[in-house]
Amino acid sequence: MIASQAEGYVYLVSSLGVTGIRSNITTDMKTIVEEVRKATHVPAAVGFGIAEPKQAYDMAKVSDGAIVGSAIEKIIEEYGEDSPKYVYEYVKKMTEAVEAAI
Repeated sequence: MIASQAEGYVYLVSSLGVTGIRSNITTDMKTIVEEVRKATHVPAAVGFGIAEPKQAYDMAKVSDGAIVGSAIEKIIEEYGEDSPKYVYEYVKKMTEAVEAAI
């Protein structure tokens, strides 16, 4: 019901639990995305625990994108005022992984 009313995009949660970096995402996101796509035509992107380019690639392969939050926050926390260049490099790698999947 929620997906049928969605506008913009649907944020799919990759794992149960609290937000943060995950070493493995074992949820069958392909099946979940297929079910969501039956209910809506807006893009469906996967987030929650995505931190590595391989994870971004895997999620973008079965959905319309990967959403990253905690990993970027961790970079900012570690590098403070110097973080923009590190965030840029990280986002560049993640973007390249997503683009390789599509």
